[in-house]
Amino acid sequence: MSELPKEPLEIELEPGREYWWCSCGQSKTAPWCDGSHQGTGQQPVAFKVSVHGKQAICQCGATQTPPFCDGAHERL
Repeated sequence: MSELPKEPLEIELEPGREYWWCSCGQSKTAPWCDGSHQGTGQQPVAFKVSVHGKQAICQCGATQTPPFCDGAHERL
C-alpha cells in the first residue's frame, strides 16, 4: 500500500452536498471513501459544509478534527 500524502487537500466544497471522508486509509480515491473500508471495522466520516469555499481536508489521517486538517501532518 502506498503512503498517504501528508499535506491536506485544499478543495472547493459545495454547501448542502454530502461528502464521505475515508478514515481507513485504504481508499483509492482518498481522501474520499470508495468503500474499501468494508471488513476493516472502520467507517467513513459523512459531512456537509454550510458555506461554499475552500476547505483543507486531511489526507494524512492524523487529524483530531476529521475530516478537516488540524495541522497534525506537521508533527508526523
